[in-house]
Amino acid sequence: MASTTTAINAPKKAPYPFWLGGVAATIAASITHPLDLTKVRLQASGDKGMVESLKKTVRTAGVRGLFDGISGTWMRQMSYSVCRFWAYDESKKLLGAGASAPPWKLALAGCMAGGIAGIVGNPGEIIMVRLQGDMAKPVDKRLNYKHCFDGLFRMVREEGTSSLARGVGPNVVRAILMNASQLASYDFFKRELLKTRYFDDNMACHVAASFGAGTVATTVCSPADVLKSRIMNASGSGSRSTLELIKISLRNEGPMFMFKGWVPAWMRLQPTTVLIFVTFEQLKNLVDWSRELRNKNV
Repeated sequence: MASTTTAINAPKKAPYPFWLGGVAATIAASITHPLDLTKVRLQASGDKGMVESLKKTVRTAGVRGLFDGISGTWMRQMSYSVCRFWAYDESKKLLGAGASAPPWKLALAGCMAGGIAGIVGNPGEIIMVRLQGDMAKPVDKRLNYKHCFDGLFRMVREEGTSSLARGVGPNVVRAILMNASQLASYDFFKRELLKTRYFDDNMACHVAASFGAGTVATTVCSPADVLKSRIMNASGSGSRSTLELIKISLRNEGPMFMFKGWVPAWMRLQPTTVLIFVTFEQLKNLVDWSRELRNKNV
């Protein structure tokens, strides 16, 4: 993300490691995992509210239960997030979206990155959702995956290789919306903040830009996120299609079901977005420092 790593009109730097964004996202997701767990359980189960869902988790599984499915989160981030940050950089190069690129070019680059990452990260997304939602189900309906790899192997063995593509449609749509809104808006907000006399390219600017990006992304992605969680949490050959699920949900809950879990989603995505970009910027500073140190020792 060249425009998120350098100040306006700054000299061009050497490319950063392609996996840096994935590492930053993994760190952020690990910290905010309990909120993501609660969001998924609100979307896929009958829990009535965020606080009630948190209490239920602690009551039934203890404090450690707040980190149910953490291995699935790691698998998802190290596939999906590594891919999306890499693809976003490459898409911006392809589109010629430099430091002064218009918002639509940034959004288009985000869409391209999201489409690729949504497909690549789909298996990890399914495992993450299933691991997080399992303990909220009745005992006789639980999948009881031991960890992410056990879940992946069992899915292929019990449901076939095609199960790895379950929910890929809404997942790709959500990934496109997420990256077009989160990555592109962070670039845009940071650039606009740096144009003012109130911000320099430092942590204050990174926090402010990522705060705006998190709010935009939560609102844009909520409908696809709800559908993705409900479809992926289903298992077996009799699972409903996306259209059937939408019809049933609309009939039973009304159109606002698409924003169910928005508050915990925002509370999860907001700090996650801030943590991702602040950590990302600090990791890049660390890379810059190591390069400078290496050049001095040459």
